[in-house]
Amino acid sequence: MKALRTHAVGGPDTLTLDELDSPVPGPGQVRIKVKACSINFPDVLIIQDLYQFKPQRPFSPGGEVAGIVDALGEGVTGWNVGDRVIAMMGNGGLAEEVLADAARMWPLPADASFETGASLLMTYGTNMHGLLDRGHLKAGDTLLVLGAAGGVGLAAVELGKAYGAKVVAAVSSEDKAAVVREHGADEVVVYPRAPLDKDQSKALAEAFKAACGPNGADVVYDIIGGDYSEPAVRSIAWEGRFCVVGFTAGIAKLPLNLTLLKSCDVCGVFWGAFAARDPQANAKHIATLFELLKAGKINPKVSATFPLERGGEAIQLLADRKAIGKVVVTMN
Repeated sequence: MKALRTHAVGGPDTLTLDELDSPVPGPGQVRIKVKACSINFPDVLIIQDLYQFKPQRPFSPGGEVAGIVDALGEGVTGWNVGDRVIAMMGNGGLAEEVLADAARMWPLPADASFETGASLLMTYGTNMHGLLDRGHLKAGDTLLVLGAAGGVGLAAVELGKAYGAKVVAAVSSEDKAAVVREHGADEVVVYPRAPLDKDQSKALAEAFKAACGPNGADVVYDIIGGDYSEPAVRSIAWEGRFCVVGFTAGIAKLPLNLTLLKSCDVCGVFWGAFAARDPQANAKHIATLFELLKAGKINPKVSATFPLERGGEAIQLLADRKAIGKVVVTMN
């Protein structure tokens, strides 16, 4: 079988397509014949040794897959060869066959494509935890999403609308603005490219305030960080919740006096750790996601697909911040 792997620290161009033996499932493991593997921003970081976890090389990036059960390890129950499944990998997904822990798999709904299945768990799972557990989002709230056209951002827009919030989507281009409107955004702010000088930062804060309304944003969902975080905090509501989700534009430095003036909370969103620490709560969120998918309230947008041998290009698309919605690698 083939796998796209990293052998040394570097960018997507350093990945190589290797021929390997089929992996043999151990106790509690399932072998999956991969049909689709979605690309997420951690894949950009993990091959550069910039992510929280640094797997031993060589390894394949790719944190979530959809495919068909091919073989069962000792002690595995509840799954059968031929089952259509979704699995969380952490890494290793950019391969024709993978081993997954049976406890980290879910059945793929019969009417969902493999591309949709591979695009569901990390983005929407992150947002179920981030918006509900950390942001305490409720109907009638105003939600400001930074980086709203990416995979996590677009999922946050959809879930915000599903839970009855007014959604303000912040994006970097008019093309992206059109996409977030299609997915339900009530207001859109197009922000300039960083770095932002003092006047640009102040103008962006005013734009956020105007879009959110006189009370400000009850929840700010910050997927990009960098120079965009401070203007967003300046637009937050009294006792608002500022959710730190990602840093595609760099790690922000916030003037903490703003948190006092707004009596707001700053909270981190680390879905992977949450899922590991409280698998039952995570399983409830995933079950809710399947219900929302069936009801048509969420629908992952797969904007680009690549074959396995061009998986590096898929990762580069996210590294260049050009991806809209989800980017997926598909297997023959």
